Amino acid sequence: MSDTPPTPSISPIAAPSAQTPGDAAPPGLLPAPMQRPLDKAGVSLALLATLGSVFMLHWASAVFIPVMLALIFSYALSPAVTRLQRLHIPRAIAAALLMATLGGCTGWTVYALSDDATQFVESLPSAAQKIRQAARAARNQPATTIDKVQMAATQLEQAAKEGGSGASTTARGVTRVQIERAQFNLKEYLWASMPSVAASVGLATVVLFLTFFLLAAGDSFRRKLVKLAGPTMARRKITVQALDEITDQIQRYLVVQVLLSATVGLATWLAYWLIGVEHAAVWGLLAFALNFIPYIGSLVVTGGSALVGFVQFGSVEMALLVAGVSLLIHTISGNLLTPWLTGRASRLNAVAVFVAVLAFGWLWGVWGLVVGVPILLMIKAVCDRVDGLKPLGEMLGT
Repeated sequence: MSDTPPTPSISPIAAPSAQTPGDAAPPGLLPAPMQRPLDKAGVSLALLATLGSVFMLHWASAVFIPVMLALIFSYALSPAVTRLQRLHIPRAIAAALLMATLGGCTGWTVYALSDDATQFVESLPSAAQKIRQAARAARNQPATTIDKVQMAATQLEQAAKEGGSGASTTARGVTRVQIERAQFNLKEYLWASMPSVAASVGLATVVLFLTFFLLAAGDSFRRKLVKLAGPTMARRKITVQALDEITDQIQRYLVVQVLLSATVGLATWLAYWLIGVEHAAVWGLLAFALNFIPYIGSLVVTGGSALVGFVQFGSVEMALLVAGVSLLIHTISGNLLTPWLTGRASRLNAVAVFVAVLAFGWLWGVWGLVVGVPILLMIKAVCDRVDGLKPLGEMLGT
């Protein structure tokens, strides 16, 4: 029997067996991220859905435009209706009174400026003729046959006025012929464009009724949307937050736009009146209305006023002065007043706003230019509340 102690036997370490995909990972170890291949079918379906949505928006513009306009007007007028409702006035009656008051104020403004607006429209053909003559003279081009006939008619008219009746200088048996220039008739133009006028009146009527129904309904549609959001409390909470954000953004945007447009219109009227531009009140009203269209409205007012200033004063310096005053007013309102009146949360990226204006203008024409920014605000409010869409909301913001 040996006295040496027995050496302990060392068993070899077994190699870890390969795990099957269904086995769980060992404690303390994280599974390697799986690289999902690009789903071409999903991308194709998303592209087809986008193209289908754009086609639907363009095809059903007669339905979407009144709905969006009525929705925006209801957001703008809802606080006033709520205040009237607190005075124990039924909501439907309060909405009707408010819309009747706004309609009466708009009608009175149009009636008060109707004479100036008629004279302004009737002066457009002669202004266009003067601009063509000035452009042709600047290029040293010879006058056309129509211009020569019009010049001869003008000279004959002046000779007839200077010669009085012309009976002493006209030979017996010869009839004096006077060529009169055809003038622009606003009534005939409106009668010729009656289909488009009827379509505009129909659109205004539909928007009026939809706005009234939305104001009279109150929060009923809001409660229905929250109920349809889902059974869980988290989804309903996100829906309520998104609706509150949309309401706050739209109301803030509309208040800022009304204040800025009123300021631009009043400043344009006063500045043009001081310079001596004809129909300054009409230009102030145009500046107020076109200021609701981002970028494009200010360009239209500036370019149009420059042409009118050139026609009225007959000098390039006065045209540049009128255009410079208009550009200065819009620059101050856009770069100083807008950041001061608009909150940080409602600011949008300038590139996103410009692209939205172009896209909705292509889809819906002039009305798309008006509703493009409010729709973009709605999209941003939803994207900021949904986790999967937050990168898009970050791209739309400043």
